Amino acid sequence: MAKHVITLVPGDGIGPEITSAMCKVIEAAGVDIEWRVHNGGAGVMDEFGTPLPQPLLDSIEETGIAIKGPLTTPVGAGFRSINVALRKHFDLYINLRPTVSIPGTGARYDDVDLVIFRENTEDLYAGIEVDEGTPEAAELIAWAGEHDLGTIRPDAAITLKPISITASERIIRAAFDYAVAHGRKKVTAVHKANIMKFTDGLFLHTAERIAAEYEGKVEFENRIVDATCMGLVIDPTQFDVMVLPNLYGDIVSDLCAGLVGGLGIAPGANIGDSIAIFEPVHGSAPKHAGKNEANPTAQILSGCMMLDHIGEGEAAETIRKALYTVYAKGEKLTYDIQRIRTGSTDGCVTTSGFADAIIEQL
Repeated sequence: MAKHVITLVPGDGIGPEITSAMCKVIEAAGVDIEWRVHNGGAGVMDEFGTPLPQPLLDSIEETGIAIKGPLTTPVGAGFRSINVALRKHFDLYINLRPTVSIPGTGARYDDVDLVIFRENTEDLYAGIEVDEGTPEAAELIAWAGEHDLGTIRPDAAITLKPISITASERIIRAAFDYAVAHGRKKVTAVHKANIMKFTDGLFLHTAERIAAEYEGKVEFENRIVDATCMGLVIDPTQFDVMVLPNLYGDIVSDLCAGLVGGLGIAPGANIGDSIAIFEPVHGSAPKHAGKNEANPTAQILSGCMMLDHIGEGEAAETIRKALYTVYAKGEKLTYDIQRIRTGSTDGCVTTSGFADAIIEQL
């Protein structure tokens, strides 16, 4: 079995604990990995003056694969978000969020199995903003009025929403290719083109054009984002693969996590043409740091996504089955799930104890 060289970013807050649990489970499954450990986030600011030190970026560039715990964005560091900065630096245009029910979590649904493709590089998250009262805001307000585009109040802050053919094509094609490769039946493009006829309209028309190339292989539909949210709550089984612009993807993917038990069990990945970074989607939860009590499920399942990506799918599936068995038995669960199931945290296990329970089932 070949050795895999992977960049490991433990993160801060609960990151080191859940990352340690993930590493222990993967190693117990027999996957040979050389971890190249690099720290980032608020904890390295004093040493490097940035939450994303160059050695960390160089390592990800070299290995092409990274898995990270949650990182805290330092206040006043010049970053809106460390995660957004990483995505932009490596052009990780796919945010991949599978949402699968795990029996035993106490979630509202037990039959969810859908995958979200969120465009990662533009839309309102492109960060093109001007503050209220600035000359730039005044110029944009005047320009909009001169071109009869609508009235903007003089005390408004303004954010631009770029949606390009290039970015739309590559995320939509990625969703269709995934559906074909994984035997999925349907791709749903989510939009608000009834109101935003040029930006969301471009996304929708691009989806319709690309869908025609996959006719007979994958069913295609489009839905307005608000109706999509209602539909997910009423019956999530009507969805399969979903592809969305950045903002809608952010909101809908968290909604979907809520359907199956919350962010603590939601894995994720940010993928580009040559580099992929895997991570749980929850935050660093500093109030739980160092207590060995956080749920490592999302980190472990993100590790399974990483294993799939590097060709270790058999090990990934073995770990998933072991994790599902632990949940199904319901005897060794972390405090968050135990509280949902029973209303009490009595009898819950630690972060490391949960990892040990999975290893017992391998």
